[in-house]
Amino acid sequence: MEHIEKLQSNEKDSKNGKNGGDVPNKKLAILALASIPLVMTLGNSMLIPVLPAMEKQLNISSFQTSMILTVYSIVAIVLIPVAGIISDHIGRKKVIIPSLLIAGIGGLISGWAAWKMNDSYWLILVGRAIQGIGAAGAAPIVMPLVGDMFKNEDEMSTSLGIIETSNTFGKVLSPILGSLLAGFIWFLPFFSFPVFCLISIILMLFLVNTKNMEFEPVPFKQFFANIKETFNNNGRWLYAIFIIGAILMFVLFGVLFYLSDILEKTYDIKNVKKGFFLAIPLGALCTASFITGKIIKENKVLMKWLIFGGSVLTAISIAVLSFSDGLWFMIILFLFGGVGIGVGLPCLDTLITEGIEKQERGTITSIYSSMRFVGVAAGPPAIAVLMNHAEKSLFYILSILALIAAIATFKAIKPDAE
Repeated sequence: MEHIEKLQSNEKDSKNGKNGGDVPNKKLAILALASIPLVMTLGNSMLIPVLPAMEKQLNISSFQTSMILTVYSIVAIVLIPVAGIISDHIGRKKVIIPSLLIAGIGGLISGWAAWKMNDSYWLILVGRAIQGIGAAGAAPIVMPLVGDMFKNEDEMSTSLGIIETSNTFGKVLSPILGSLLAGFIWFLPFFSFPVFCLISIILMLFLVNTKNMEFEPVPFKQFFANIKETFNNNGRWLYAIFIIGAILMFVLFGVLFYLSDILEKTYDIKNVKKGFFLAIPLGALCTASFITGKIIKENKVLMKWLIFGGSVLTAISIAVLSFSDGLWFMIILFLFGGVGIGVGLPCLDTLITEGIEKQERGTITSIYSSMRFVGVAAGPPAIAVLMNHAEKSLFYILSILALIAAIATFKAIKPDAE
């Protein structure tokens, strides 16, 4: 890859002791930063097991229900690159904290509408859109901030693995916590989100010090010229990573939507029990992400083949799903699919964070995050349509998409052997 030389120069800096601060403080900072993707994931995924109950309470269609998830992501998709550009100029922390506050306000609006209004669907969507505005400037900015903190590649890949694990742990916790809260009052998950945002704000304020990570912003004209040059020099593998990230999240959230619906409507598994069933494949994804972050270090060849192998494993497991709708057969195959996605995501995060200069890192990684949100947004409504019109074919469609991700990895990501 074209970015190998940049990464080698960073490694030299780290060996000279320029790793930007003492390790204990960085460990606390990573803890604080890891809370942000966890909270943002809870804000969206916590609603997945509650969707059938929302459909009944609000008297809306399955497609309308899926839009409660999707509107959050659509707004974030548009605004994530803007947040990334701003963070490259005013600093990461100055973007993250106000964004967490905005996201919490959006949760309050949705919760109040569901609690107090008879015809609350549209105001719930407005609140979810405001949450999406906050989400755009929160979790996606964590990745470039981690890149700013570490010049040593091993530390960076391990920390990014922790961040991705926090993200996936949010997906594990979400169905259980969402089902538990909704078991008391169906709209309680909306009100819990601002509380989580407040916790992350407090952690950011007291545990994350970015004074030694500030850099002189490049003038906008030169900045955009640099971005253009980055894509000219690295476009092949960057575009591939964007596409792969979008596909993996599309498959993941499509599968979660399908499984949530089938568990309730076919097997009459509801509430917390359904949350535990959903947590099985997500737990496999979380574990795979954590282990991958620990082992990849700076080995970019290994990263490529883990992304490739994970995509192939996901494709095979989903294709086999078409042969049976047995409960444990589905859960086990979704578990394998979760492992496949789980090994791929930390590798994608590390490749794109290590491969971009600090002054442009927020912008480029935010485009990657935006593409992941495209997958999150498109997955549930696409699967809702396929379930109504072509349920059997949805497995083959998802499987083909995962194979496209594998092919893109094989063709476009070409790190040097060293």
